[in-house]
Amino acid sequence: MKKRALVTGGAGFLGSHLCERLLRDGYEVVAVDNLYTGSAENIAGFAGNGGFRFIEAQYFFLMNSF
Repeated sequence: MKKRALVTGGAGFLGSHLCERLLRDGYEVVAVDNLYTGSAENIAGFAGNGGFRFIEAQYFFLMNSF
C-alpha cells in the first residue's frame, strides 16, 4: 500500500517543494490550495504525475463539507 500525504498550501513556495519531495519519495500526494498567495505555476510540473492530485479550495471549507 502506497503512503499518502495531504499538503495544505500545496501551490505555495514551501508546499510545492514539499509535494515534489513526497512524490520523489513514492507518496501519493493531494495538494489543497486556494491560490490566494500560491500559484498554479508552482505545481504545473506535477500534472503528468499519476500520484498527484490538486484541489483548489480553502482547507477549512473542504473539511466542513464531509
